[in-house]
Amino acid sequence: MSHTSREKNKLLNRVRRIKGQMEAIERHLDEEKGCAEVLQLIAGVRGAINGLMGEIIEDHIRHHVADGKLEQSQRDDGALELIDVVRAYMK
Repeated sequence: MSHTSREKNKLLNRVRRIKGQMEAIERHLDEEKGCAEVLQLIAGVRGAINGLMGEIIEDHIRHHVADGKLEQSQRDDGALELIDVVRAYMK
């Protein structure tokens, strides 16, 4: 996805924050913290992952599905790629 390179730093920063959140979950589990605290951290990671996924899906739609400069076959391919990813994500 070459179009993600324009937002590369922004996306990498989001991934690094998610990595930090995951490390916090690991620490909490290692330190045997309360389950409510761990669940809150997990909920935060889930929200962060969903936000990252949403941002990349939006970018994919704009550049591979809705771009009127693309041929219809390219747009169809972009839509099929997106459908496959969304189905896998929702399992």
